Order: sequence, then structure tokens, then C-alpha cells
Amino acid sequence: MNEISARHPLPVFATIVVLIAAATMVGLGVWQLDRMAWKENLLARYDAALMLDDSVDWPSQDQALEDAYYRRSSVTCASDAQVTAIAGRNADGEAGWAHIVECLTGDGSPAAIQLGWNRNPAPVAYDGAPAVGRIAPYGDSVRLVADPPLAGLEANAEPDPSEIPNNHLAYAIQWFFFAVTALVIYALALKRRLARKG
Repeated sequence: MNEISARHPLPVFATIVVLIAAATMVGLGVWQLDRMAWKENLLARYDAALMLDDSVDWPSQDQALEDAYYRRSSVTCASDAQVTAIAGRNADGEAGWAHIVECLTGDGSPAAIQLGWNRNPAPVAYDGAPAVGRIAPYGDSVRLVADPPLAGLEANAEPDPSEIPNNHLAYAIQWFFFAVTALVIYALALKRRLARKG
């Protein structure tokens, strides 16, 4: 037993566990760097979409919604809808309330229309008029940011792809830091262990 301990001063199982954990963290950091490159390409595509003025069909439930982001489109509500207000900005960047109506289109696809902006969160009257504008993210779905605005409201702020977070570099650095921290802590623990045995 003493001979084995002399040949293997390191605790084998604990060392393997720590090395696997550190390697996993490094792998997650590399994956986040890959995600960062993917997100940068995606945001560049969305920036390019803002420059396009040709219109696309309103996306159905079965389509990849992300493909329609920031393209011009039009939509008409075919069902009764209720207007709600959320925090938003107008075309001049002023804070206030964006008024959004959620409804169904003629084929049953969900639609959300950001009608326009004002300083009052009180519900506005919407007569169901067709809306044109740009498609933007809206939770797990999409919304049409009306341009021109409807229901007597002021102009919406233009959808901005930079509002989509790209935190992957920070996450990658975090994972690499965790890996280094785990190895340093383990090295210090080994140093103390060997010092006690010495």
C-alpha cells in the first residue's frame, strides 16, 4: 500500500473528476464562442433586412419566424382583438406606451400589431384596419410594428436588431474563469494535502 501511495501521490478519482469538470467548462466556453459568431452573423442579417423595402407574407405558425424578422409585411386581424399597452418609445426616442393588439389572421395564424405610441396607457380604439410595417420579435412570436401608425397614435420607434442580446462572449469568459478557478482551488488543496503528508 505504501509503495502504491508513493507511485500515485495524487488522489486518482478526485483528479479525474476535477479534470473532467474543467474540460467540460472549457468546452462550454468554446461553445459560447461559436454561439457568439452565430449571433453576430444573425444580427448582421437582421441589419441587412432593415435595408430591404420589399414586402414578405405574414409568417404562419408553421414557418421559422426568425426568417421574417425585420422584413416589411402587412397583416389584417380577422378576429376581435383587445388593445393593451406596454412600455415603449416613439420615433424620437421618447419613453411612453406602445399599444399592441393581438388577434388571428384569416388563416388562423396569431398576429400582434404594435399600432403606435402615446404618453397614455389607456386603451385606444382600433377598427381592425390593415397594418403595414416591419416584423419584429415579440416573446416567442412576432409583432408587426406599424408604419404608418394606426388608431390615431404617434409613430413607433423603428425595430432595432441591437435590442437582441449577444452575451455569448461574457458567458464564454465566465466558463473559462470557472475552469481556471476549479483547477487553482484543486491545486491548492493538493498542495495542502501533500504538505500534511510530508
